[in-house]
Amino acid sequence: MEMKRILLKLSGEALAGDKKTGFDEATVDGVAAQIKQVLDLGTEIGIVIGGGNFWRGRTSEHMDRVKADQIGMLATVMNCIYAADALRRRGIKTHIMTPFAVGTMTEPFNRDLAIEYLKAGEVCFFAGGTGHPYFSTDTATVLRAIEIEADVILSAKAIDGVYDSDPKTNPNAKKYDKIALSEIVDKKLGVVDLASAVLALENKMPMMLFGLAEEGSIVKAASGGFTGTLVTCE
Repeated sequence: MEMKRILLKLSGEALAGDKKTGFDEATVDGVAAQIKQVLDLGTEIGIVIGGGNFWRGRTSEHMDRVKADQIGMLATVMNCIYAADALRRRGIKTHIMTPFAVGTMTEPFNRDLAIEYLKAGEVCFFAGGTGHPYFSTDTATVLRAIEIEADVILSAKAIDGVYDSDPKTNPNAKKYDKIALSEIVDKKLGVVDLASAVLALENKMPMMLFGLAEEGSIVKAASGGFTGTLVTCE
């Protein structure tokens, strides 16, 4: 699979490492080192980061869903600011784009400008989700990947691929090396939500899901040593 331009999705929980919340500096610095390696391969990189290391508002039975999602959007902005700084310390020029104004900390999302940045070897962080409630960062990831014409989505999670059941509760859970997106939806495997799955299917956007904790996992996924699950658009 050609990987001239990728959209890297990082889960917020993965950035928290063993701490489970906030940032684990060693983990984020390790991610930054891998991103630099991938850039050095000549691959262009856009990045979306979830907010789960700070906020899981949807689990509340009492809070208004719109307000909960707005807090989640801001959590993703914080994550992108932190990760972008880790890249800048390695000499990589970064841009944080949001679909809503965040003072002088980010710039408005502009698809054409983002592609110009990527072509120049600079990294674009797409924070703030879609800018609207009821859409997850999974949906924002697929949307931005389509808009920037990425070849594939690399999704680095706290789990190392797609399983037929939850490996945390079922020690005999089977991991898929390859699976169709339609099968994930039909079997309700919960890897991506329905809105993002439909968007990916309609626009033929493949995904590669893998565990961030594995040493060199991002570099391996981008350079042929992939050990996670390939999700095809079928």
